[in-house]
Amino acid sequence: MRGERVRELRIGVLISGGGRTLANLLQVQRRGELPGRIELVVSNRENIPGNDIARAAGVPLVIIPSKGVPEHVFAERVYAALDASAIDLVLMAGFLRRLPVRPDYTWRIMNIHPSLLPLFGGRGMYGERVHRAVLASGMKVSGCTVHFVTDELDGGPIILQACVPVEEDDTPETLAARVFAEECRIYPEAVRLYAAGRLRVEGRRVRILPLNAMPEEREGQ
Repeated sequence: MRGERVRELRIGVLISGGGRTLANLLQVQRRGELPGRIELVVSNRENIPGNDIARAAGVPLVIIPSKGVPEHVFAERVYAALDASAIDLVLMAGFLRRLPVRPDYTWRIMNIHPSLLPLFGGRGMYGERVHRAVLASGMKVSGCTVHFVTDELDGGPIILQACVPVEEDDTPETLAARVFAEECRIYPEAVRLYAAGRLRVEGRRVRILPLNAMPEEREGQ
């Protein structure tokens, strides 16, 4: 893609709701702009629109209910499904259950959050709640963040961010739409950078390597 040497990824997507981000990723895949294929969707809820999106696209869907299930048991079941499909990269897409990172999945799980982290992140901050909080704060800008997932909720190293203005007459819905348009752009871009071996985690920072980086520089991913 654009002259980059990329590897084809086997991608798993984790969902809990409407599946808008999943739908966008599938559209990007159909355009040939995703470096690999979505091979598995894992949902933690029955009867949600995201499940129907996966089925309609012909993507294998595994539903692993999380309600009332201990965190470690739920995590074991999720990782078993990911392992069975030989997933290279996991993308959280509106996934509302904490997933402890198994050591061999370190820097192999990404999430997208509808704010400029570390602002407006953490427990209870998702969806419309984020945009309401942004408007209540008086912020003049908002945006979205793609980050690697760690055991710190919304606290993993930041890969990409995009900024949008907060308009004087914004509602949570209008702000959400503006932010989501940027989410649709930067999440696939983060996947492309990952597939090209151009992401190196250095402490709490993610360094984006230049196209001409030497192979040994790319080993830090």
